[in-house]
Amino acid sequence: MGIGGSIFLIALGAIFAFAVEADLGWLDLAVVGWVLMLAGVAGLLVTLYFWNRRRAVVTTAPARTDRVVTDRVVPAQDARVVEEYREVRRPGHPV
Repeated sequence: MGIGGSIFLIALGAIFAFAVEADLGWLDLAVVGWVLMLAGVAGLLVTLYFWNRRRAVVTTAPARTDRVVTDRVVPAQDARVVEEYREVRRPGHPV
């Protein structure tokens, strides 16, 4: 029903129960107003219950198993040692 529909039923029921003084003979508008107000309150409580329940659900993402491995490579060039780093990435990952 939603919050808007529930508030509408409560307001319409209050109008029938307290503001309208019509005599239909076979229908008591005060009773109709109280029934509408109770239906609106029940709808509002159910809506708020499900909204709060939905917000309490926590979803977690699985832990990533991909990682970037940095190996230190020390090649020898002409009796000099040159230090450089090599990154190894898994395919499918952006640079």
